[in-house]
Amino acid sequence: MKRADREGDPWSGHISLPGGRFEPTDPDLHATAIRETYEELTIDLAGTRLLGQLAPLHPRTSGPNGIEVTPFVFVTASAVEPVCGPEAIAAFWLPLEIAASGALDGVYTYPGTGMQFPSWTFEGHVIWGLTMRILNDVLDTAAGAPP
Repeated sequence: MKRADREGDPWSGHISLPGGRFEPTDPDLHATAIRETYEELTIDLAGTRLLGQLAPLHPRTSGPNGIEVTPFVFVTASAVEPVCGPEAIAAFWLPLEIAASGALDGVYTYPGTGMQFPSWTFEGHVIWGLTMRILNDVLDTAAGAPP
């Protein structure tokens, strides 16, 4: 999804996966993932199959003791159509087989810094940073799975 522009949000306007902060009302991080996906994209993952939980990651900008992100991967029995909530201004499906092929590979230069990062560009959207790291973990896990 493309995040809405919000003052004070360092990831405003970036491409991200749905997710967010654990709330005291969430029984666990799995419930957080389900709640956040519904809030941001109106996709109801309750009752869907959990494929797995990936290793926790830290955004490189948060430092070693900063934010920890624990990705969850779900599969649905039928196609779902995202509807953007207030935190997203656009949503799209990234074909992972095309990303894995190298056809989308590029370099993203962070504005005003000259710092460069590996990226994918798909339909005008630049996927880089933590989002790309998570998706690469999904691809690596899938490639290592037995047939």
